[in-house]
Amino acid sequence: METTDLKQQVIDCLQTIYDPEIPVSIYELGLIYEVEILPIGNVQIVMTLTAPGCPAAQSLPVEVDQKVRNIPGVNDVHVAVTWNPPWNKSMMSEAAQLELGML
Repeated sequence: METTDLKQQVIDCLQTIYDPEIPVSIYELGLIYEVEILPIGNVQIVMTLTAPGCPAAQSLPVEVDQKVRNIPGVNDVHVAVTWNPPWNKSMMSEAAQLELGML
């Protein structure tokens, strides 16, 4: 499978994962900083959360790992959570801002 095709499938998958407190996907919220497809179908994802004390801090990275791991062609998944740079509302897509009434 082409790396670009697999990356798009990963992004499509991430768009189905929602923050439990905000009715917007984690991808549209800007919580996904990096999606990298490595050799032999390994996927590396760097993400953050809306705040260090986020109640979903334990569950969201696990959900990302499990759902991406189920994509055909994915061999292994590594999800890293970072706080740098800290997430802020400007990282949301226009669609997410519109959905939340921020535009």
